[in-house]
Amino acid sequence: MSKRRVVITGLGVVTPLGEDLNLFWQRLLAAHCGIRKITRFDCSAYPVRIAGEILPADFQPDKIIPHKEIKRMDRFSVYGLAAGIHAVADAGIDFSKMDTDRAGVIVGSGIGGIEEMEQQYDKMLAKGVDRVSPFTVPKLMVNAAAGNLSIQWGLRGPVSATATACATSGNAIADAFRTIQSGEADVMLAGGAEAALTKLGVAAFCALRALSTRNDEPEKASRPFEKNRSGFVMAEGAGVVVLEEYEAAKARGARIYAELLACGATGDGCHITAPDENGAGAAKAMTKAMREAGVQPGQIGYINAHGTSTELGDLAETKAVHTAFGAAAGKVQISSTKGALGHSLGASGGIELAITCLALHRGELPPTINYDEPDELCNLDYIPNTARSAAIKYAMSNSFGFGGHNTSILIGKI
Repeated sequence: MSKRRVVITGLGVVTPLGEDLNLFWQRLLAAHCGIRKITRFDCSAYPVRIAGEILPADFQPDKIIPHKEIKRMDRFSVYGLAAGIHAVADAGIDFSKMDTDRAGVIVGSGIGGIEEMEQQYDKMLAKGVDRVSPFTVPKLMVNAAAGNLSIQWGLRGPVSATATACATSGNAIADAFRTIQSGEADVMLAGGAEAALTKLGVAAFCALRALSTRNDEPEKASRPFEKNRSGFVMAEGAGVVVLEEYEAAKARGARIYAELLACGATGDGCHITAPDENGAGAAKAMTKAMREAGVQPGQIGYINAHGTSTELGDLAETKAVHTAFGAAAGKVQISSTKGALGHSLGASGGIELAITCLALHRGELPPTINYDEPDELCNLDYIPNTARSAAIKYAMSNSFGFGGHNTSILIGKI
């Protein structure tokens, strides 16, 4: 039985550069940066005091989600639900006119409701066990964003959540892609949501010593592939895409951003936090995607890199591209948008696939900002500092996570 074709028809994001898709895109192309000093809690005693924090001016969930529902969700679920609502609106889907047994959700989180866990733990210590909220578990569970999205429209197809650290969204989208390919569903919402900018969340990542401490210049702290990079910058947000079976999308006259052609997924099998130093697993993920799609390395015009601004990670990804692309590695245009957005952990792949779709659809490639001094070991075309116009036919989005998880998603023009 031949596999069904899958297309991307809706994009929804919640980011430090806003939640309006067009405004977000224009800010990204203009090299704006959403990294700033943390305001949500007092972090004066922390070695890291900067993040890609989402401010009220850039995200107003009360406009689309009833306030009483917001109070029953952790922030990560609010972000995920809002991104899903935006994606469905962007796709122009009316679920009341569809068979919702054939529509589902796979939206994950790397960490889930850590803020709710912290707050209820503090309440338990201060006021006693009997004061812990009955909403604690429904708010903190990793599958809460997926559950709330399915409830929003009464979707009764496959509904689940992934949790593979920073590869979470990539794995969610890959699983949703295969669900439609196999005929189990016709429409899937897929991606990830994260809200780990909490007292414990930031402290825990500080303890790993993987974060940039460039506190005096937050907008310059995230420097993917650049010689003076000093670690990643935590961020929060959500990215959700709408996947549809191609013939059904075409029949309803949907605007199609791209065809989702293939997803490659591998494991490093070497370390719980560090990548394979040669990028072997990442290279295999990219190679798998290209082989499945029947696309040659020289045909791919753009890669949205995982590119977190860590010394080891950026170098490993560079080596992976060389391995997977061979002689074509120097010709492919690459950018990491984490210089502008920070690293939103499990949400990053959903946001970045939306960016990759916009790049393919609109013929505009976002830059890698803060790229001032090249690293001789990171020797590819990283689209430094200034966006480019480029008509491309195929593009790729990479996501790699703690635990050695690697995903590579390949899309193409219809």
